Amino acid sequence: MNLSLHTLPHTSDGAAYELTSLHFGPADTGRKVYIQGGLHADETPGILVAVTLEQQLRELEAAGKLRGEVVLVSAANPVGLSQWVMGAPIGRFDLSSGRNFNRDYPMLADQIAEAVDGKLTQDSAQNLAVIRGAWRAALLHREPSTTFDALQRSLMLLSHDADIVLDLHCSREAAMHLYTGEAIWPRVEPLARYLGAVASLLALDSGGRSFDEAHSFTWWQLLERFGRDFPIPDGSIAVTVEHRGQRDVSYELARQDADAIIAYLTHQQIVDGPVAPLPDLLGPATPLAGSEQFRAPSSGILIHRVKVGETVDIGQPVFDVLDTASGQCTTLQSHTQGVLYMRRDVRYVRAGDPLGRVTGAVAQRAGMLLSA
Repeated sequence: MNLSLHTLPHTSDGAAYELTSLHFGPADTGRKVYIQGGLHADETPGILVAVTLEQQLRELEAAGKLRGEVVLVSAANPVGLSQWVMGAPIGRFDLSSGRNFNRDYPMLADQIAEAVDGKLTQDSAQNLAVIRGAWRAALLHREPSTTFDALQRSLMLLSHDADIVLDLHCSREAAMHLYTGEAIWPRVEPLARYLGAVASLLALDSGGRSFDEAHSFTWWQLLERFGRDFPIPDGSIAVTVEHRGQRDVSYELARQDADAIIAYLTHQQIVDGPVAPLPDLLGPATPLAGSEQFRAPSSGILIHRVKVGETVDIGQPVFDVLDTASGQCTTLQSHTQGVLYMRRDVRYVRAGDPLGRVTGAVAQRAGMLLSA
């Protein structure tokens, strides 16, 4: 195992941040996996899963069972980890700019396409290397002006050339679910099975320019541009894994999820060993645009009528909002049949606050499909 430190630029005198990456296995096989936790720094379950994976990867490396390089960044956001306001962690947004740490990643398909134009051949492996080289050059050409930008660039430099990219998150209160690209779902489905995901939300472009889409959507754009003339591979199987809710922190769950990720890497022939039988898929993949999002009609007390992970029928009550001033109770019913995969953790809400989401098989939304 090799440890690398990546220094981020100072934001003010006396303040500096370092990003730590751990590198396991041989780096010369042409296979690479990148796994990170804590991009939203207040989402502890993913960090604990990453830390649990560290010990497993150490053991696999010592036993000579890694067929490729695995790069692990357990705490991908040292900036967010340092942000506390009145005793509460603020790890989703950068306090200095208000930007979401998992939004607005640089989408560099145009720059990459310009750089590789005329250099592609009928050799898929060679095209893979050419595109990744151009991608790295484009990232290095972007001089970050803020610590936020430097963090994004550092994470992309570590991950842009990985065959598999896993970004470990969680929601407020949630069942296990994941987000990934529609075009790469067949490669992701085994991971959903091993993890026991009740929902898999698919989109080519969610509108948020999230970390996983900065990888998978870029490859899709390059395929659309060059695929008629040259073999362009799925260069990055990128997935955002939502490890339930923020309070779902335990050794048992972390070990369960880490074991599932190792099973997937074994299935993908990154880890040498017997491939575990694929479990049943607990919920079908559905379009992210098909998810119904519920919002509070007024301020008041939020009462949940459905547990996370439960199937919801059309017309079924999902939430009540009790107006404390008038005593009036408003019930929100589902317009879709699907699974309630995430919901709000705070029990007092303001008008317009998001309350939760239910999967849906038919697209009903467009534009920005992710929450802020």
